[in-house]
Amino acid sequence: MTTNKPNTRVEKDSMGPMDVPAEAYYGASTQRAALNFPISTERFSRRFIRALALIKLTAAQVNSDMGLLDKKIADAIIRASQEMADGKFDKEFVVDIYQTGSGTSTNMNANEVIANRAAEHLGGQRGSRAVHPNDHVNMGQSSNDVIPTAIQLAAAMAIKEDLSPAMDELRKALQAKSQEFWPIIKTGRTHLQDATPIRLGQEFLGYAGQAERAVRRLKHAQEELSEVPLGGTAVGTGINTHPQFPQKVCARLSEVTGISVRETDNHFQAQNSLDALVEASGVLRTISVSLYKIANDIRWLGTGPRAGIGEIVIPEVQPGSSIMPGKVNPVIPESVLQAVAQVQGNDLAVLQAGHGGVFELNMMMPVAAHNLLGSITLLASVTRNFTRQCVVGLKATDQGPKMLEAGLMLTTALVPAIGYDAAAAIAKKAHATGKTIREVAKTDTKLTDKELNEILDPSKMVQPGLGGGPAGG
Repeated sequence: MTTNKPNTRVEKDSMGPMDVPAEAYYGASTQRAALNFPISTERFSRRFIRALALIKLTAAQVNSDMGLLDKKIADAIIRASQEMADGKFDKEFVVDIYQTGSGTSTNMNANEVIANRAAEHLGGQRGSRAVHPNDHVNMGQSSNDVIPTAIQLAAAMAIKEDLSPAMDELRKALQAKSQEFWPIIKTGRTHLQDATPIRLGQEFLGYAGQAERAVRRLKHAQEELSEVPLGGTAVGTGINTHPQFPQKVCARLSEVTGISVRETDNHFQAQNSLDALVEASGVLRTISVSLYKIANDIRWLGTGPRAGIGEIVIPEVQPGSSIMPGKVNPVIPESVLQAVAQVQGNDLAVLQAGHGGVFELNMMMPVAAHNLLGSITLLASVTRNFTRQCVVGLKATDQGPKMLEAGLMLTTALVPAIGYDAAAAIAKKAHATGKTIREVAKTDTKLTDKELNEILDPSKMVQPGLGGGPAGG
């Protein structure tokens, strides 16, 4: 459609002429899509654009090496693709996330921008078709294999470069706190009720273990994402592409990204499903659950300062109330809990997108990309912030050790010596009278002070063993 508006130029695609902004690098197909989908302000992320540009760059290299693409044109495409990968043309990606389910509009957006920029590198004009967006830039490719490959590559790179390092930084900080807090013995809690003693350092060792396993799970997700559908073209058969094209492009992508990108051994499953994305999103959901547990525990352990648990002090970063002077809230852990809610919502969107596979193609790729990459970015950012503004500054108080002697579950250590029923009776009496387990046991059992000191030594209750001796003593 042309209207002869000022500051426009006419470009053509298979549907005919179209007015596009004169300064734009995109062409007719992109302009149609921008008009067709005025739905939101959401656009593909910098991560995705970079991955897509790297695919176009390496595809041009491979097609040139195989003698399928003129070297001058290939070099111009490579140069333009590198500029795109570096972020020069991010504002040219004007198509909404909520578009054609295959992402064809965004693939053509990239093809047109690269083609017009490459034409300039050859001395031509934008819109001249000196470099063709389909015949040259998209050679050996289809939106149906390029877009899911770009999503998976972007996600794998984001995990490798951002999220895994952030989780490992958290792991190290939690391990450091575990060592720092190891000497502190306090009352454990199960069902929110008093339980047997535990080291504060053991609690933090548990948190560190969650972070450690998060890193392990991310490695698995990255491995799954690295098996890409590139080379399947329209429906997985590989029509209109050289048989060696996908393998060679994957090899070059591996060199560029540092990720072992490999061609799938079953193109049909790779294009008719988003299973790899659904699995990766599930890993992110699992990690978000771990983060919720860690942040929420820290929030509860720091409640008070006088009417709560108060076993740790959370760094004070800002005033907590507009009405209560001196109040300070656990705002950093709270930000984690909110980010977790968003990630779990994103996961549901990716799950629903996974249902979009019908016959030979999934038709919900853009929304899957938006939510998966958004979750990776959000988790990486909130984890780094949580580590640096909260975890590293945590301090232990003496509240946990002070309350330990009053704990009723110290009676558990008496079970091997006097039996479960007798120990339960002591716990109930201690609770009813306000006395300690030690005080009641001293009068209600035949155990000596030395034996009680031995049995009720908290340091012996935080490790495996049967220190109380046989039942019936």
